[in-house]
Amino acid sequence: MELSKIYAEQKEHMEKCIAALKRDFMTIRSGKVSTTILDNIHVDYYGTPTGLSQVATVLTTDATTITISPWEKKMLREIEKAIMQANIGVNPNNDGETIKLFFPPMTTDQRKEGAKQAKAMGDKAKIAIRNVRKDSNDQVKKLEKDKIITEDGSKKGQDEVQKITDATVSKVDELVREKESELLKI
Repeated sequence: MELSKIYAEQKEHMEKCIAALKRDFMTIRSGKVSTTILDNIHVDYYGTPTGLSQVATVLTTDATTITISPWEKKMLREIEKAIMQANIGVNPNNDGETIKLFFPPMTTDQRKEGAKQAKAMGDKAKIAIRNVRKDSNDQVKKLEKDKIITEDGSKKGQDEVQKITDATVSKVDELVREKESELLKI
């Protein structure tokens, strides 16, 4: 009973590592621009820093353009100022109604840099997974020390912990490969 609880906890923690990796990948710009690039931009809304998506409609109109339509016209200047301060690599184009952000196509160097970032993020996720494995193995060893399971039971438990770890690490490798191919594809 105790071992199955350890395995379930390990799987849960490792799934969180995978979810964090996927969230990290969303911050890397790929060939198609995404509105997630604006997630950390806040505008001054009546004296309160407010997320851009809470004061305007933010849409990707094509692979290289984001259109921002504020719900109040007077917010245009504030949004424009916040985008300039965020330094996301483009200048806002204000036509009096909406703000358009035109992202230039990614260069080969930018694509390679993005692939490098994805690999680093994958390595970070693997470190987190290995830490979860260590905690799980420590719990198994404690069960053996407390005489709840035998030495053989401990060995089998650690083998199972390693199998779960290997499966999760291969999932990370697969996600990194997919992200790299997405980034390097022109």
